[in-house]
Amino acid sequence: MLRQRCRSYSTPVSGNVVACHAGLEHGEAAMSVAEATTTGAIVYPESDGQPMAENTLQFRWIVTLQGNLAALFAGRADVFVAGDLLWYPVEGRPDIRRAPDVLVAIGRPKGDRGAYLQWEEGGQAPQVVFEMLSPGNTLSEIARKFEFYDQYGVEEYYLIDPERGDASGWVRRAGRLAVIEDMNGWVSPALGVRFTVERGEVRLFYPDGRPFLTFEELAQAKAEAEARAAEAEARAAEAEARAARLAERLRALGIEPDDRV
Repeated sequence: MLRQRCRSYSTPVSGNVVACHAGLEHGEAAMSVAEATTTGAIVYPESDGQPMAENTLQFRWIVTLQGNLAALFAGRADVFVAGDLLWYPVEGRPDIRRAPDVLVAIGRPKGDRGAYLQWEEGGQAPQVVFEMLSPGNTLSEIARKFEFYDQYGVEEYYLIDPERGDASGWVRRAGRLAVIEDMNGWVSPALGVRFTVERGEVRLFYPDGRPFLTFEELAQAKAEAEARAAEAEARAAEAEARAARLAERLRALGIEPDDRV
């Protein structure tokens, strides 16, 4: 059967608005938006019924980008980072929507959301969006995404092809998204993140030069750092023990270690 989770939002224009997430059980068909509006409220579904990713590589990229960008802005309460979240730019039009693989909304508070309802976010569109190219993407789908982000105010749009190790980008100039000619060495104006595209590999770096890492790489780096710290501590303890033994020998010879020149 169909299960719905709905949240009620109060808006100055439409009054009470309901955002719902429909989940399916036992293979039943999805309920349409029209069928879900028996109460007269406008429904903004929290799911489009599409998978987050088509393969493990695409999924890993989405999770890595979202996690590292969230870490980058961890100290700022006014930056919202999300992955695979439906964005509705127009109140009253639940049919106008996109779910970027990763979005960054600067000037919006952190916190959990079922969807990004732009009119509930001070009218602020996400400034930066990322999409991971997958084998199932068609040229028309890619074009529609670009048109959507161009029309609804995205400042920076990045399309990454994890399989080919390539990246494309667009930045808003004179009111339109314009192509970035060379992504290798490009630094995002909004994020301060640097891209490299070399030898069939795309990499992103924090403003301080640290690379974006997967959770496995972060865990390995932490373990290696802890091992180095433990080794340094052991060396310091051994050096201290050697110094103590030498001092005892000097005292046995009637030499006070502190008196040595």
